Amino acid sequence: MKTYESSLATRSVAVYCTLAAVTMIWGGTFVAGRFLADSLSPLFAASLRFLLASAALWLFLLVARVPWLRPSARQWLQLALLGFFGIFFYNLCFFYGLQYINASRASLIVALNPAVIGLASWLLFKERLGPTKVLGIAICIAGASLVIVSRHPTLLAGHADAWIGDLLIFGCVLGWGIYSLFCKELNQALGPVRTVTYSIWLGTAMLWVACAVRGEWSVSALVGLGSPQWLSLIYLGVLGSALAYIGYYDGLRKIGATRSGVFIALNPLTAVILGALLLDEQLTLVMCLGGGLILAGIFLCNKPLARVAKKGI
Repeated sequence: MKTYESSLATRSVAVYCTLAAVTMIWGGTFVAGRFLADSLSPLFAASLRFLLASAALWLFLLVARVPWLRPSARQWLQLALLGFFGIFFYNLCFFYGLQYINASRASLIVALNPAVIGLASWLLFKERLGPTKVLGIAICIAGASLVIVSRHPTLLAGHADAWIGDLLIFGCVLGWGIYSLFCKELNQALGPVRTVTYSIWLGTAMLWVACAVRGEWSVSALVGLGSPQWLSLIYLGVLGSALAYIGYYDGLRKIGATRSGVFIALNPLTAVILGALLLDEQLTLVMCLGGGLILAGIFLCNKPLARVAKKGI
């Protein structure tokens, strides 16, 4: 029994560490996306990002020798739904939204993800959402908001068109909620690697079709990109999409949408820590307090897992 408990605890820690790493990687995507917003059109930038992600996933499947599976017609339809909302719709909202508001304001809105995922899980799939989870989600959002607002006190003021950016970034929250919640069946049948790969390939095709229809391909813009822009694209495509999506879907399969979703609150905390370490930005007591609240909220949301597992032995 003790061996089983130790094994279960080890697996849980591994999942938590993976999800923490994934959301920390995503913390940098807003900065990279903002960097590209002035160099490429939103649709073209998103298309390039996921073209790189598709290539990275194809290479990963070959190197890891992951067996190919042929999805059924119903599964292809589900994968297309994931590709549309999680890749196509999400990235249009992401890149267009960053043309209206800065990365900090966008990350503040994205911090609502745990609440949206938790509420939708409860409404649609009857996932138990007890008072501890609700408290944990609320504390995560409060902590993330504290970190972001304390870093940029004036970001809530915005400007005349800021509401457009707010609405578009909230579209990211809705798209990601659908991508997180409607993958369970596919995750079990195909596995996270294939589910992510097929959905990204389909979403990438949608992006490039839209890019062609709108005539937003620009060879001159591509040639004119400098090293920082290319590094941003590689970061977004390989780390922020291909690898991070696999890690996130693996977490969804193992601990569920609500417990995985709260890790998204680590995004702003990561940005603050990286700013302090790499850019000599000031790390204030309020930021540290917000970071503590985020960690406490994640702990509260995931603590019931240990008790449930113990009762089942």
